[in-house]
Amino acid sequence: MKTTVNFSQFCDSFSETYKHHFTYEGKRALFDYLTEYEESTGEELELDPIAFCCDFTEYDDMADFQAVYGNDYENLEDVEQETTVIPIEHTDRFIISGF
Repeated sequence: MKTTVNFSQFCDSFSETYKHHFTYEGKRALFDYLTEYEESTGEELELDPIAFCCDFTEYDDMADFQAVYGNDYENLEDVEQETTVIPIEHTDRFIISGF
């Protein structure tokens, strides 16, 4: 049996330990991405904030990303060749699926 959650419940599911792993806007972008994924594939996902924190990482901008992955990636298009990129509207921030 699965329960459908709304964005508020999604945010609340991140415990004290994990609540700052994503910004509020990042959680919105991730929630929208996961919801769209479910709708397009027909696969129901389990609400597992710890797994989301392990599988996805939010970056402030390309320089923040390059500090971790190096300068081989010059722009988001380069990153998209390697993994899923979830842009965060109206910011330079983005979320990637770990690779």
